[in-house]
Amino acid sequence: MRSPQRALLSPLFTAILAASLACTAPEGAADDPMADAEPAAAETAEMPPAPTADPADVASIDAITTAVYESISGDAGVPRDWDRFRSLFAPGARLMPVASQHGQNGRTSTVASMSPDDFATPNSDAFADGFYEVEIGNVTETYGDIAHRFSAYASFRTDDPDEEPFNRGINSFQYLYDGERWWILTIFWQHEPDAGPIPAEYLDEL
Repeated sequence: MRSPQRALLSPLFTAILAASLACTAPEGAADDPMADAEPAAAETAEMPPAPTADPADVASIDAITTAVYESISGDAGVPRDWDRFRSLFAPGARLMPVASQHGQNGRTSTVASMSPDDFATPNSDAFADGFYEVEIGNVTETYGDIAHRFSAYASFRTDDPDEEPFNRGINSFQYLYDGERWWILTIFWQHEPDAGPIPAEYLDEL
């Protein structure tokens, strides 16, 4: 987004540039039959506008974290609210899952990186099969307008409170407050089967 100052300077800069080009035009340019030809309109690709967030979803760290979990959760056959999901992320935000291999020389890990759109599109069908993820504890740290949260999660196939999770792990959230709302910059996560038991300090007391 352009700053107000830059927006005000742009017309002036354009006028100066036009005058400069006029002064440096080669002699005889006025006789050029192409001089008065109108330039062809440039083809531009219109980007769809970013979804507007519900103010309640981005009013606090707790709210925006809850909104992430709620937007990816649902019963089999129920489409996810991907517009709500996308509205929580800052431009250029990344989602980064860690994949680990266990071998004779110990554990080796790699990380993938994707945009919120990348995450939503290929996973739409998978999430529609029935997937719920809930926060089961967290530690949040803030400084100025930045924040970090280790959010322990548990994954389920239904919302049955008696169901055992099929997976657990930690989502590492990074956030920014811009003076009006919270934004998610990254979510970086690893599953418990790869990383080991979730430490007690990241789990709510039962």
